[in-house]
Amino acid sequence: MVKRKRHNHRNLKIWKLGTEIMKDIYDITSSFPKKEDFRLTSQLTGSAVSMPSNIAEGSARTDKAFLNYLDISLGSSYELGTQLIAAHHAKYISNQLYKELHDKNTEFQRMILGFIDAL
Repeated sequence: MVKRKRHNHRNLKIWKLGTEIMKDIYDITSSFPKKEDFRLTSQLTGSAVSMPSNIAEGSARTDKAFLNYLDISLGSSYELGTQLIAAHHAKYISNQLYKELHDKNTEFQRMILGFIDAL
């Protein structure tokens, strides 16, 4: 019988960074106009929640299955990047805040790709 390796998602740096990004997104979208509640706000929070959530769910699975969840998390991160461009263009976030969030998201992508390569 092959023993299945499990990862404790709360100990993974990618999960921690993902939750930090998620919290940032909730903080910034709280000041978005009400008209964006079911558009950009919903899309941003959905992507941001998906990033650490898929890491958490996948960590309970085999490494092979975990890879699929990591890919989904990575896709959500790329989606978030596009939505941040939209939020910046609409002037809902400043240049500085956009750069900070973009840099965090880019770091998340780099880390998750490295973790995928390691598995």
